[in-house]
Amino acid sequence: MSLLSLQGARLAFGHVALLDDAALSIEAGERVALIGRNGTGKSSLLKALAGLVQLDDGRIVRRSGATLAYVAQEPEFDAGHTVHQAVAMALPEHAALFERHWQISEALASEAGAAPSGGAATGSDPSPRPADPSVLTAELAEVQTALELAGAWSVTHRIDSVLSRLGLDAHARIASLSGGTRKRVALARALVSEPDLLLLDEPTNHLDIESITWLEDLLAARREATLLITHDRRLMDRVATRIVELDRGVLRSYPGSFAAYQRRKADELAQEQVINAKFDKLLAQEEVWIRQGVEARRTRNEGRVRRLEALRRAREQRRDRVGRVRIEIDAGERSGKLVAELTGVGKAWGERWVVRGLDCIVSRGDRVGLIGPNGAGKTTLIRLILGELAADEGQIRRGTQLEVAYFDQMREQLDDEASLVNTISPGSDWIEIGGQRTHVMSYLGRFLFAPERARSPVKSLSGGERNRLLLARLFARPTNLLVLDEPTNDLDIETLELLEELLAEYAGTVLLVSHDRAFLDAVVTQSIAFEGEGRWLEFALLLVG
Repeated sequence: MSLLSLQGARLAFGHVALLDDAALSIEAGERVALIGRNGTGKSSLLKALAGLVQLDDGRIVRRSGATLAYVAQEPEFDAGHTVHQAVAMALPEHAALFERHWQISEALASEAGAAPSGGAATGSDPSPRPADPSVLTAELAEVQTALELAGAWSVTHRIDSVLSRLGLDAHARIASLSGGTRKRVALARALVSEPDLLLLDEPTNHLDIESITWLEDLLAARREATLLITHDRRLMDRVATRIVELDRGVLRSYPGSFAAYQRRKADELAQEQVINAKFDKLLAQEEVWIRQGVEARRTRNEGRVRRLEALRRAREQRRDRVGRVRIEIDAGERSGKLVAELTGVGKAWGERWVVRGLDCIVSRGDRVGLIGPNGAGKTTLIRLILGELAADEGQIRRGTQLEVAYFDQMREQLDDEASLVNTISPGSDWIEIGGQRTHVMSYLGRFLFAPERARSPVKSLSGGERNRLLLARLFARPTNLLVLDEPTNDLDIETLELLEELLAEYAGTVLLVSHDRAFLDAVVTQSIAFEGEGRWLEFALLLVG
């Protein structure tokens, strides 16, 4: 019996059918990558499998006793918890024992007038109640015995190991963490439970290259099944044993690597195009015939009329593949040959040097990749280059006629309440690109936003659609210096590949922060890589391992 199966699934939001009689089966030990266009329903499918969304029709069958863990794109936690406590919540019976162990240890320490000497500090600072120390000591012994019987001490070692590999501070409060760090906490929480089926929604978003490599190793070594939504092509080729594509409400399976999927999918699309063309030609011929009138009304032609009606119904029900995103960048006026020259540049935050002794030159037309772990200071380095920050040491010489466009990975430039139209062109129905006026509806259509959605608020968009909208806004005005901070998060593979082609042909200068190794390899001409302790080195070739 399959570990999990989806049968006859139907799910629709508004007039769009996300799942249309979809079926899926996952076997024990499989590693399945779920791909598809942004907004097609991949995250909704994962939520349905996790029991968080109810299907309109169909059923989900899970093998008896099989366990499941789900990591959302935007995970939620109790802001008062520590990281260790949040991760331990994946095993509630152990979490409760650890919590009680910490509380008793805290109470005994308070009685002794000293800090506790051990225990898992995962609590939320409860006020210790006065109690007889002998009673507390006896209770502590009982809790320790329960922890040993439950095998919880080995669990806490597993938690500590996962936290260490993901670079997480066990004692940090959730409320103090960035969105990217919270994503890593959610991933840790799912991993420590060791489920039979792990559901991951874009797990590499906000992870640095070192963490992504570790995640690859972990997933490749897992004996249990994994179903993940991802657009990381390197990860899929390394980890996936099967590709499943959600296309127009139907799930299609492709055994093997992502490269094998691409070859087979191209053949399928070409065949589909031929079949649809023949169908449309036949339908057009029959429409001409029916309009002749008298002959079509003869009794002996009733069968042909019924066939025409069936052809019309089939054409009406057919869901054509949505076209590709069409991205154009107005490179604006040429900047000077020099964009920025940094000589011995250093920048410190308090006692910590984020940049130290950096020498580099960025010239017009360079596509520079900034490579380094989360928190290394990539954003600080960008702000130094752009002149938004003053250096604490060294000199920065900047070029002339720079027109900067900035893509923000946190999408803070987007107003959730604004409509798509007002986001692109506030107060006007027209935008000007490359000296030509374009209607905003037509422009949004290039980024695959249908006219009926143009007045919808930004908050109604999926993560990938938000990134597409931000790209649309970014490219709606002239620019000769593109600053792209994690532009690949949530973008579907076709849009990624198109953006790669566009940036490779772009006449301006690009500063790119990304952890997508395939994207970096396809785009950048040089890299500035973090070496540790504030040291950055410039390389003519990309170094991402």
